[in-house]
Amino acid sequence: MPEYLYPGVYVEEMESTNKPIEGVSTSTAGFLGVAERGPAAPTLVTSFSEYVRGYGKYFAEADGTQRFLAYGVEGFFQNGGKRCFIARVISGTATTASRADANIQIDAIGPGESGNRTAIKIEPFTKPDGTQRFRLTAMYWSATPPTPIVDPTDRSPAVMRDANRREPQIVEAFDDLSDNPNDSHFYERQVNGRSALITVTRVAAGIPAAVTPELLTGGGDGAALVPQDFTGDAADPPGHKRGLDAFNEVDDISLLSAPDEFGLVPPSDAVTNALRDQCELRKDRFAILNAKREADPPGTLQPPFSSKYAAFYYPWLNVTDPATGRLVVVPPATHVAGIYARSDIERGVHKDPANEIIRGVDSLQYNLTDDHQALLNPRGVNVLRYFRGVGNLVWGGRTVSSDPSWRYINVRRLFIFIEKSIQRSTRWVVFEINDEPLWARVRRSISDFLTRLWIDNMLQGRTKEEAFYVKCDYTTMTQADIDTGRLICEIGIAPVKPAEFVIFRIGQWSAGADVTES
Repeated sequence: MPEYLYPGVYVEEMESTNKPIEGVSTSTAGFLGVAERGPAAPTLVTSFSEYVRGYGKYFAEADGTQRFLAYGVEGFFQNGGKRCFIARVISGTATTASRADANIQIDAIGPGESGNRTAIKIEPFTKPDGTQRFRLTAMYWSATPPTPIVDPTDRSPAVMRDANRREPQIVEAFDDLSDNPNDSHFYERQVNGRSALITVTRVAAGIPAAVTPELLTGGGDGAALVPQDFTGDAADPPGHKRGLDAFNEVDDISLLSAPDEFGLVPPSDAVTNALRDQCELRKDRFAILNAKREADPPGTLQPPFSSKYAAFYYPWLNVTDPATGRLVVVPPATHVAGIYARSDIERGVHKDPANEIIRGVDSLQYNLTDDHQALLNPRGVNVLRYFRGVGNLVWGGRTVSSDPSWRYINVRRLFIFIEKSIQRSTRWVVFEINDEPLWARVRRSISDFLTRLWIDNMLQGRTKEEAFYVKCDYTTMTQADIDTGRLICEIGIAPVKPAEFVIFRIGQWSAGADVTES
């Protein structure tokens, strides 16, 4: 209560009794896979060019094992995706390339042998006012750098003619750097978070010594990847999670997929199962799964399990590799994730993300027929189909759940959207006085939110009463609930369902045949 201690005019701000509920994002994806380089911690990417800058492009292991993360991220953005977090899979024994002197420690942005292809150049100088500063240049070669390195930043004629000169793929320059932590040009502040190649750490006061282009050393890919490198280790402390487990620390993610879902040698279902487990435990995200490249024939192909938090897509896609001009067969899930995002933006999460064109592909791995789909659709296999004159389409919209109530993707994702939106926007209720005025405020907030969804045709029903109900009173909680600090609100909604089978009954009709004249 405010205090009124002297005569006068008082101005007070009053808070609205009704707290609006804002809808959460439904199309921010989390992608797990193996990249050429880049940070291990989940990092937000908003375009394919941003991905390339931070993680590299199309990538295969030294033994020829193809990796699909870059193809998948490109397909996501081609198909309408806007935001995704990347979790780079690395071996638990991988090491980070670095270089240290008396004043500064420089590390590659992430572990792996690729850090050994990063070089740095340091040029100290004195400003006219006597201030000591330095320039730091970082360079990266996607293939083995030249030995010795010919300074790629030196444009003098003699150096330009050097037969050993080979341009790096990335050059980053940071100028006018200070070693003073209180200076706005302090090198940690200027480099860390901005460079896609390195991080820097102040070891001691002083401008670092001059360095001609010199490679970082000590980076290694470590042992062969094992399931835990993909799934993460529950024992890792917060802030140091890796693999899929690191996505638990990113609340914005709504979709999960792993372009390198089958990237373990020997093959394993560990990644597929981990995708499902995270979605079912958190209940705020949805997994998009790939069939295996050499999947069972349509007669016997089945999703790997039953879950209302996952969908399963078949077959793979043929895309053109820009580097070679040849077709590469890639998994479909991340392209489909982009279609989810596009459908959400154009129509809404209540629309099943099916009957949508797949962009950025040359063709499908297999051209399936109605007879094939008649076997696959009832099992929850979402088929990608080619239709003449239309193109390649997503021609299925089912989860892999055996429960008919959760058969359709849009129904499950609509519930995730509503549940997460309510959860985020009603945190103000916690620790409030648990009595009837609070219950009424909760009912109004949720009812207003659901009314907006009903007006936008996201709920089924001719009236609001048919579309949803909200209860929060003595019928939903007992005095014992109230005494133990529980506020229980019961919500029922009628989701819209897709028209999966469109039936036109057509017969012959003779106009006027049954009409008699009086």
